Amino acid sequence: MLLTLKNISVGYERQAVLKNISLTVNRGDFIGIIGPNGGGKTTLLKLILGLLKPWQGKIIMDSHMTLAKEKAIGYLPQYNNFDRQFPITVKDIVLSGFITPKKIFRRYTPQERARVDTLLQEMGIYTLRDKAPSELSGGELQRTLLCRSLASNPEMLILDEPNTYVDNQFEHELYEKLRSLNQAGKTILLVTHDIGTVAHYIKTIACVNETLHLHPSNKITAQQLAAYNCPLQIITHGDIPHTVLKRHDHFHE
Repeated sequence: MLLTLKNISVGYERQAVLKNISLTVNRGDFIGIIGPNGGGKTTLLKLILGLLKPWQGKIIMDSHMTLAKEKAIGYLPQYNNFDRQFPITVKDIVLSGFITPKKIFRRYTPQERARVDTLLQEMGIYTLRDKAPSELSGGELQRTLLCRSLASNPEMLILDEPNTYVDNQFEHELYEKLRSLNQAGKTILLVTHDIGTVAHYIKTIACVNETLHLHPSNKITAQQLAAYNCPLQIITHGDIPHTVLKRHDHFHE
């Protein structure tokens, strides 16, 4: 067990977003997190990252995760949360993955710089190392941010809709890279609206819509989503179903 959320409720000001949710994340898990906009997916990530404190319930972490939390979790935020005009290079962005709150101003070690070069080469963007974010395509920026999230070799990787604003080729390469990382032992939590595409890569599905239901496989039916109050729209990309969850009003039985 890496992480357990037990009977957690949390929200903003006086408005509850998640109500009495529980989730256990084990080493080697690859969990796809789905749900409508406003259902609490990003709030769930903030809880795990320690950016929000629960109103009630407990968050229990593996002792190693607790002792080295800043390096134990790698985070790839939503694309639109990054300032592309910030005066920094690709290499510096990835190096910032080694920064912790207690060590903001320090020199990077030769080992850290070598690690960054390796990541950039593996991600196919080594030649862009001196470019500014404003000079990158959407896919190139996502590759850069993924390298940053992997810099400290974290036990758990959290990604918030990483396929936004990227082309189909990069999307496929991204998911193949995530599958390779997971097969090597990396624990991954992935927020997505496109469960049809990622279903081939994830192991389990967490449906988040004020509450949380964990499905112990990578398959989920339209009937299950409807029962959970997640209306959906299905289109196809070739033979791959593409599922988009739509915003809706909550109801209570």
